[in-house]
Amino acid sequence: MDQPLIGVLALQGDVREHVRALTRTGARAVPVRRPAEVDEVDGLVIPGGESTTISKLAETFELLEPIRKRIGDGMPAYGSCAGMIMLAARVLDGRPDQRGFAGIDMTVRRNAFGRQVDSFELPVLIDGMPGPAFSAVFIRAPWVEQVADGVRVLGRVAEGSAAGRIVAVRQGNLMATSFHPELTGDHRVHAYFVELVRDALAAAADRR
Repeated sequence: MDQPLIGVLALQGDVREHVRALTRTGARAVPVRRPAEVDEVDGLVIPGGESTTISKLAETFELLEPIRKRIGDGMPAYGSCAGMIMLAARVLDGRPDQRGFAGIDMTVRRNAFGRQVDSFELPVLIDGMPGPAFSAVFIRAPWVEQVADGVRVLGRVAEGSAAGRIVAVRQGNLMATSFHPELTGDHRVHAYFVELVRDALAAAADRR
């Protein structure tokens, strides 16, 4: 499908910015707030924000299980910052009652870069993405402590005290970044995800 329909989980965070970036990379993008809307989309973006708040709101709006089911059935999903935490199978320094979508077999450390009020930028080298290092915006960001077999490391911090830290991953149809690509004019991360959704749709069509 040339223009896949991609939802942006609209509970908290940079929803409009993700919608805009997805649209500019060739997708149709819509906010998602209800369980029925989860069933209509070809892929889902889980934006940044505060992961414990997103977790509570996902339960309140009865979105947690529908999203888990769609992910388990193969729906592509991309999480940025808090979205990475929501997609992680294991979270360090999170709340004991915090629940997520548990799609990517990785361990994430919440607020690993500190609790800075202001954002900062670091260059990130992203595997399979042409062009220079991505100038990534981090805001109270996590990083990935450990990945299991089958999880591909897409990006690491290129310089500074956090050099080498894992900040972008992919497992099957799921991907996540510690940073906020929607806050830049560089749409390569969103374009990568849109292609992932297209590939998943093509593979599903071939199986039918």
